[in-house]
Amino acid sequence: MVSKTDRKLERERRHKRVRTKISGTSECPRLCIFRSNTNIYAQIIDDTKGNTLVSASTLDKEVKTKHSNKEAAKEVGTLVAKRALEKNIKTVVYDRGGYIYHGVVKELAEAAREAGLEF
Repeated sequence: MVSKTDRKLERERRHKRVRTKISGTSECPRLCIFRSNTNIYAQIIDDTKGNTLVSASTLDKEVKTKHSNKEAAKEVGTLVAKRALEKNIKTVVYDRGGYIYHGVVKELAEAAREAGLEF
């Protein structure tokens, strides 16, 4: 009998594999995203010090779309880029969190690039 794969476990395995290669420094921090069924979260993290520099999500008051769809991802991407540029962060390393670079993950990345982040 074929057993059903655990999607959350597979995503966490992919994320661990990516995190062995990608790390954020103070000069080039890591833009990490998390996608749930209801919300989208984005953080810019300095891994050497272990603190979050900038964060944005669909739970913020500035974001008008309160769902986990492409329009909300565009708003979160522009918001996190705007907040990063206010703190003089221009280049980041993109960590897709083990998700496939498609749909919501892709829209957030493209919106952040259009707003001025380089990665």
